[in-house]
Amino acid sequence: MSMIKTIGASGQITLGKEYSGQTVLVDEIEPGVWIVKTGQFIPDSEQWLHTPENKAKLDEAIVWAETHPPYSDNMADIEAAVHGR
Repeated sequence: MSMIKTIGASGQITLGKEYSGQTVLVDEIEPGVWIVKTGQFIPDSEQWLHTPENKAKLDEAIVWAETHPPYSDNMADIEAAVHGR
């Protein structure tokens, strides 16, 4: 759906109340041509998780977690294991 909008004096346009509060990515593909996409984006403080090195470590940890069943969280079982019972 195409819309004709006027850019205000402060450089803003409105997209409608249905988009109120949503985060958008604005790509300027050439001067005066924009693509606007709604979505969820990675905060600056979490960018480090998405580096190739850390992504590989996280992928490895996920594989390990998926192939190793969790230990008992029953305190009696844990105490018995620690005390050799």
